Amino acid sequence: MSGGIAIDTAYLVEQLKALLAIDSPTGFTDTVVRHCTEELERLGLTPELTRRGAIRAVRQGSRREGARSVVAHLDTLGAQVKLVKPNGRLDLVPIGNWSARFAEGARANIYSEDRHFRGGILPLKASGHTYNDEIDTQPVGWTNLELRVDERTTSYEETRALGIDVGDIVAIDPQPEFLDSGFIVSRHLDDKAGAAITLATIEALERTGARTPVDIHFLFTIAEEVGTGATAIVAPEVASMVTVDNGTSAPGQNSSEFGVTVAMADQTGPFDYHLTKKLVELCRENEIDFQKDVFRFYRSDSASAVEAGHDVRTALVAFGVDASHGYERVHEHALHSIARLLTAYVTSPLEIQRDVEEISDMEGFTEQPTADRDD
Repeated sequence: MSGGIAIDTAYLVEQLKALLAIDSPTGFTDTVVRHCTEELERLGLTPELTRRGAIRAVRQGSRREGARSVVAHLDTLGAQVKLVKPNGRLDLVPIGNWSARFAEGARANIYSEDRHFRGGILPLKASGHTYNDEIDTQPVGWTNLELRVDERTTSYEETRALGIDVGDIVAIDPQPEFLDSGFIVSRHLDDKAGAAITLATIEALERTGARTPVDIHFLFTIAEEVGTGATAIVAPEVASMVTVDNGTSAPGQNSSEFGVTVAMADQTGPFDYHLTKKLVELCRENEIDFQKDVFRFYRSDSASAVEAGHDVRTALVAFGVDASHGYERVHEHALHSIARLLTAYVTSPLEIQRDVEEISDMEGFTEQPTADRDD
């Protein structure tokens, strides 16, 4: 491993454990926002919150204009109560895009208006002693699941008397395991791992007193899983944004549970040519293991920022998780590698000087290679 700012991996893992312990499906993020805000303050930054709770923490650099941004999201997948059924159990609809296949068997918290309850998500035909082979032939889908509340209730009236109602938030237990092999297995690594990486990056910068050529805006969004993450948190002075999120380590993909996965494109199109190229070069210069990938069925905070009209260069660095939006697994090596890359990026020289201006002329405009190679 080459030089650069040392990352405190123990701190990174500690923060990941703390974040995973906090339920935060989209729409139910107040507690995780409080935790993250308090940690940012402890690290020495002064966070600002939007009305709904997206966080901006600016670390001052040598100039304000042309600022860089690092963004991760605090919200996770989850569900809501769609209906209280005659048998007292609950119909569910998903929060975010995830398969009912991965909800089967999950333990969960149900948050009513004034308290929370425990429960488990089951297929409608859950007992082999009752349904025999039908438990294997029933369809997979949210309409074929129900949430069994762990209270004394067998009717609509009894469940409603508990205070449970339509629209109540259901938070899925992460069930994390941190193994001696360095593997981490848990639901909601997307994107609690990204938030932990970002906090570890800030910790390293503050511990070493590192200087940056421009202000760094550390952003934590709260609605990425429903597509609106970074729409209203990007300040006008931000010129470039690096999103930290999961990558899909699966057949047909080039992502890995080790090193940095630099995304070249997602379903919204290619990421910024120059910013992506810079990240790849920084990996090479700092001897950080990396690979590139293209995601066809994926979007991130970068997409929501651009679609909201922010004129920023965007890129995505991903930690490759196996079974994304399901029973996720990653290795500490990937988390550590991304934190190393982020510290290298935010402290690196500003190469595109015209990015400090929102609008300018052709002077200093970027170039992409088009010449034939030399024979």
